[in-house]
Amino acid sequence: MMKLCMEKELLVNKMWGDYWNKFAGLRLYLVHMIGHPGKKLIFMGSEFGQFEEWNEDKQLQWNLIEEFEMHKKTQLFFKDMNHYYKEHKALWTMIIILKDISGLIQIILKKVYYSFIRMDKKKKESLIFVCNYTPVVRYDFRLGVPELGKYVQDFNTDSEIYGGSGQTIDEVLIAEEVTFNNQPYSITIKVPPMAAIILKKMNNNSK
Repeated sequence: MMKLCMEKELLVNKMWGDYWNKFAGLRLYLVHMIGHPGKKLIFMGSEFGQFEEWNEDKQLQWNLIEEFEMHKKTQLFFKDMNHYYKEHKALWTMIIILKDISGLIQIILKKVYYSFIRMDKKKKESLIFVCNYTPVVRYDFRLGVPELGKYVQDFNTDSEIYGGSGQTIDEVLIAEEVTFNNQPYSITIKVPPMAAIILKKMNNNSK
């Protein structure tokens, strides 16, 4: 779905598909990346979807943000994503290699759906990532979860404010006592196209 990483291009131009899918793929890839342990790095210009490779002899194409709505929405996505990362300890308190993280469980479904759980050191916070690398909405998608209770969407790259198609999860999801993919419980969700969503369990004080 992406060109060879050795090619020198900014991320949006490495993505598969037409104009819409390229930006959807960029948002999906970035959320998939922040969900994994390790330090994060992008080249300048990626944060608003510049297609032209960064050049030290030129300034960034800031005019794209003013002239094209998708670039402006992409900049908002990066801003919100960075704030989300900073606000959730589950994403940065366990910066160690993947095989040593007991709180991260990755599941590969038909090679295009990826789901994993990030937890902080004290396991007080858990975030469930679901990534769909196809341009098709998936309904009635069963997803394993670690606890009984109510779950809600906490972040969605397919939100219209980011340039997505608006396939969001607005309802509260109730976990069932149905084991699935190495988890003791499960929920049924809608998975948006070319998108990543982050779910979290509601605490007892949530309304």
